[in-house]
This record gives sequence, structure tokens and C-alpha cells, in this order.
Amino acid sequence: MKEVNKHHKIYRILYNYVLFFMLVAFLVTCSMLLFITVLSESLDVEFTEENIALSAKLTFGNVIFLSVIFTIIDAVRRKFTTEKITEKIASAAKKVVEGDFSVRIEQTSNFAADENFNEIIGYFNAMAEELSGVETLRTDFIANVSHEMKTPLAVIQNYGVLLQAPDLDDAKRMEYAKGVTEGTRRLTDMMMNILKLNRLEKQQIYPKTEEYNLGEQLCECLLAYETVWEKKNIEIETEIAEDVKVNTDSELLSLVWNNLFSNAFKFTPEGGKVSVTLDSIDGYAIVKVKDTGCGMSADVGAHIFEKFYQGDTSHATQGNGLGLALVKRVIDIVQGEIKVDSIMGEGSTFIVKFRSC
Repeated sequence: MKEVNKHHKIYRILYNYVLFFMLVAFLVTCSMLLFITVLSESLDVEFTEENIALSAKLTFGNVIFLSVIFTIIDAVRRKFTTEKITEKIASAAKKVVEGDFSVRIEQTSNFAADENFNEIIGYFNAMAEELSGVETLRTDFIANVSHEMKTPLAVIQNYGVLLQAPDLDDAKRMEYAKGVTEGTRRLTDMMMNILKLNRLEKQQIYPKTEEYNLGEQLCECLLAYETVWEKKNIEIETEIAEDVKVNTDSELLSLVWNNLFSNAFKFTPEGGKVSVTLDSIDGYAIVKVKDTGCGMSADVGAHIFEKFYQGDTSHATQGNGLGLALVKRVIDIVQGEIKVDSIMGEGSTFIVKFRSC
């Protein structure tokens, strides 16, 4: 590769020299002919063949000399205004190819190079910054997936070993089998959420808009958790406005409500309360899901919609940190807004807002 570059540079120098030679020869020849013609007419002097031959030799020598000077000047100019900058860009690009996304290129002065190079450098730095962020997300994603898979896999393995005991009674066998089933369910849920989130982020899911009654959808999704709130003796409070119509993808929005309701019941203790309200204000549908759970700090609330982020670091509550990331992506797709208001020890309120019909 270096040998090819060397030959290319030599060829370029020779090409530039020939170019300057022809240019200088043309200009000098025209200038000399004009000068000699005017001088001979004004002085009424006839030039001999010897004088003409000497003048031609001197002119040719000057052409060669000037061509060399111009070629050297052009080579030096290119060295400082083009080659050094392109070498820096090529070197940085090579590091990016090798996996080093921390590389950045300093902007050049306007005097040293064309301003277009600074534009290229700006785009290169932006690309490297974006690749660095993507690489960080990829690394974190793999680490988080590995971490989240360890717990259910360990549960399945432990219960599988216990199930192999020959003197196991039926009650224990059912308990351990239930543990294996629960572990596989958690793994399945996590894989499904990863696939859904991946399809959403790659825009492989396209919204199928239809007009429907949002209040009815909220009630249907809420009733799916009836056994959960009855088991934990949770009080349900609803205040749903009638005839609130929306024109969006009902299947995608059901993901939002199911995740928000699931979290509300998960974090609300026995005897607590979950409230669901729906209002239509100034052409917007506003849904609020409120619980009386443990709440969260402002720092946790700032990261709650990130993939695999879990405010409960003790993992006392089961989850994989993907549900709210799915919610945020769906809300972005339907061009809505979502935020959370929370107080530690008192509970959280998730507020979803998007256009209604």
C-alpha cells in the first residue's frame, strides 16, 4: 500500500510539472513573441538567426526553471493545505475502523486549508460521536441482557436439580415445577420485549391508524388485571371521560396501558390504591395512571424510560427494565408525550398526552 502511494505521489509530481511546463511555455512564448515583434518594429532592427537561436535557448531555459519553481511551490502548498489534512482524516478513519470511536480531528485554520475541509472534519467528528454512543449502548445492552438472564436461568437450574430428587413429594414437586415455569415465563417476557423494542427502534413496526374509543380500551386493559388487584386487595378508582376518540394504532397503545397498569399493581402494596383517569383538553387526550407504591427519587425518574434501567436495585420486584422503554418508544411513534411525577414513599403518577379526534 505504501509502495502504491509512493508511485502515486511521483506520478502526481511529474504530472504537475508537465502541466506547469506547458502553461509557462505557452505564456512565455506568447510574451516573448509579442515583445520581440514590438521591439523590432520600434527599433527597426532585424534579428539574425544566431540571435534568434540564443533567445530561444534562453527562453526555453527560463521555461524549465520557472516550471520547476512553480512545481515546488505547488508541492509545498499541497503538503500543508491538503496532504497533511487528508492524512489526519485517513488516520482517524483507520482508528474508527479498528474500533476506536474516541478519536476526534481538530479543526484547521482558514489560512492553512480550504474551509470545506473543516466541514468534512465536523461531519467526521459527529459521526465518531454517534458511533461512540451506539457502541456504548451496544455494550451496555449486552451486559444488561446477560445480567438479567442470570437470575431466571439460575432459578430454572436450581429447581431442575431439586426436581430430580427421588423422594420428592407431590406438593414440593408442584412448587418446584411452578418455579421452573415462572423462570421460563420471565425469560420469554424479556425476549419478547427485546424483540418488540428492536422492531420499534428499527421502525419495522408501522402504525395502523384507526379511530376508536380510548376510554373503552383503557377499561378493557384494566379489567385484565382484575385477579391481581383482588389478590392484593387494591382499591381501584377510575374517572374516565366519555366519547374520547383517538386516531392511532390501538395495538401499540395497548402495550402502553398494559405496561403502566402492570407497574402500578406491581409496586402498590396490599391495601393500596391505583387510579386511572382520562380527560380531553384542548384537542388532547390525557391519561393518568397513579399508584400508592414506593415512589421514586428525581434521579430515578430521569432515567426510568431507559432500557434495562431499574429503580429497584435490590430486584425485590420482578422485571427486566424494558417495559417503560417500550412505552416511551410507542409514545414517540404516535407523536405523544409521557412524563412521571413521583414522591418517595407516596407513589407515582404517569401522565400520557397525545392528540384526540
